[in-house]
Amino acid sequence: MRWVFCTLMVLGLTSPAFAGDLDVLRGSETVGPATFTRWSGFYAGGDFSYNNTTVDFSGATAPLVGFSLRNTMVQQQATPSQWQVLGRGTDSAFGFGGFLGYNTQWQDLILGVEADYTRTSLGTTASSSPISRLVSVGNVATVTISNASGHLDLTDYAEIRSRAGYIVGNLLPYGFVGFVVGRGDYSVSAQTDATCTSSTSTSECVGFPITSSAGQGNALLWGLSAGGGLDWALTQNVFLRGEFEVIQFASIANINVPIVNARVGAGFKF
Repeated sequence: MRWVFCTLMVLGLTSPAFAGDLDVLRGSETVGPATFTRWSGFYAGGDFSYNNTTVDFSGATAPLVGFSLRNTMVQQQATPSQWQVLGRGTDSAFGFGGFLGYNTQWQDLILGVEADYTRTSLGTTASSSPISRLVSVGNVATVTISNASGHLDLTDYAEIRSRAGYIVGNLLPYGFVGFVVGRGDYSVSAQTDATCTSSTSTSECVGFPITSSAGQGNALLWGLSAGGGLDWALTQNVFLRGEFEVIQFASIANINVPIVNARVGAGFKF
């Protein structure tokens, strides 16, 4: 019985410090909430970009040739309007612009919207390959499409994006999708000629050669964008940005216009 009595005495005299240690083992101490870099709120900034485009003019002469050969058996049976006499045009140019956005923050998850504007100078000219083919439609022997040309200049574009990012220390990697509106000038032309096999019944060849053209200044293009980037918080309010983006505009006058760009910039969080 003596050792039982001694044990009870030791437990009763246990120091408060030792009891505190036991509390730690029981998990009684609280841990503070995790902290993350603040990205929420409004922000704005500017950037420089490098833009590249490869414009496809292969379908641009179709409406022109189709109009020149309208109401003819040649067009109805041989469809010369589908012959591709124009190729692609490529250009690269630097640009500059700005952005304005708003972020909502859910601990380490960022969701936001952003408006961007880019001023650039992309000018593309299509390669040309005249086509002359022998056809056997009525009394028409040869159809030739020549002197074709295509040109497109893109001057600027603006977009609205939705963004999603994940905080990693002072870094914010993010992805985005957006709606884009661009502004530019374009022109397309082609000459169509039909040669008949005889001098009689030449209604299919009357009025040829015919040159048709189309174009517009300050034309509006619209499309979609997608890409990703990285924001780096240097201070509580200042950050740097690097970004990669792909834009695809809807065809305008049968001209296909994509853009790939890379950006670097800086911004300020309010």
